[in-house]
Amino acid sequence: MRSFVYQGLPSRVVFGAGALAQLPQAIAAMGAQRALVLCTPEQRASAERVAQLLGERAAGIFDRAVMHVPIETAREAREVARQLGADCAVAIGGGSTTGLGKAIALDSGLPILAIPTTYAGSEMTPIYGITEAGLKKTGKDLKVLPQSVLYDPELTLTLPVGLSVTSGLNAIAHAAEGLYSAEGNPVIDLMAEEGIAAIGRALPGIRANPADLEARGDALYGAWLCGIVLGSVGMALHHKLCHTLGGSFNLPHAETHTVVLPHALAYNAAAAPRAMARIARALGRGADEAPQAVYDLARDNGAPVALRDIGMKAEDLDRACSIAMQNQYPNPRPLEAGPLRALLQAAWEGARPA
Repeated sequence: MRSFVYQGLPSRVVFGAGALAQLPQAIAAMGAQRALVLCTPEQRASAERVAQLLGERAAGIFDRAVMHVPIETAREAREVARQLGADCAVAIGGGSTTGLGKAIALDSGLPILAIPTTYAGSEMTPIYGITEAGLKKTGKDLKVLPQSVLYDPELTLTLPVGLSVTSGLNAIAHAAEGLYSAEGNPVIDLMAEEGIAAIGRALPGIRANPADLEARGDALYGAWLCGIVLGSVGMALHHKLCHTLGGSFNLPHAETHTVVLPHALAYNAAAAPRAMARIARALGRGADEAPQAVYDLARDNGAPVALRDIGMKAEDLDRACSIAMQNQYPNPRPLEAGPLRALLQAAWEGARPA
């Protein structure tokens, strides 16, 4: 038995269809009185529903959450929370909205309640990311971890199939890297494999029938487990690349994870055979087929598989490689500029890993 350290994260989870109805009690359990509701412009209607549920406990709505949390948006939201006298924030939506809530908590200490409507998983982590001057900076602080999370599969029924698939693959990326993390442990391995398996069986079901509540529930359950993995252990090459591509080139978050993951796994495959075997087993494939299994899951369910199809320019690949080589994350295989540049080229072209 290998030696390890496991640190559980303090958060309260309410899971199930209709869980949103328990929001007032969840806010009361946090000891909060006035909640600022956060959302993207597109999810204003959901935020208004949340505010209506909260009644007098709703301080107002801030509906300008965007990808990668620009520092200007974070500062604006903090000021609105201060002016309205909010003593907590409710973040309804995906990773962009949860990330904004974390940026507010980082500076102000306001407790966060998250209501995920995608499969990003960031609601289960103490990791935050803020983009300033074209660079995305990440960090870890327990005060940004949402105190409470409501998982309601009914809220994901309107998530378009394409976004459901890329969001689910984003979650798989968290679990996959957790399996070869330098801080990994047997408990996290179990959560990671179960999370990957749940999402792997959910995505084809969602594509076949977007109203399949069972498949939606599986995806949200998998996202929860993958989020715990992300919050519990350090990430590696894949996340470094995606932070670089998203923060510096403004590529869409979930789609970038979807495209890059098979190639990052291929880069690390020989150095992390046990992790690859678990990923492949979770997806019903042979032990040496993890990169191909993830690529096929994306391709067969209509997700993008090439960086050039989500806005990356060929002339920016060299700069992306250079940025990714800086401040490297621990990784099973050492980062080398030549192979890393080849990885980015393959991802840009959308080639299936050999």
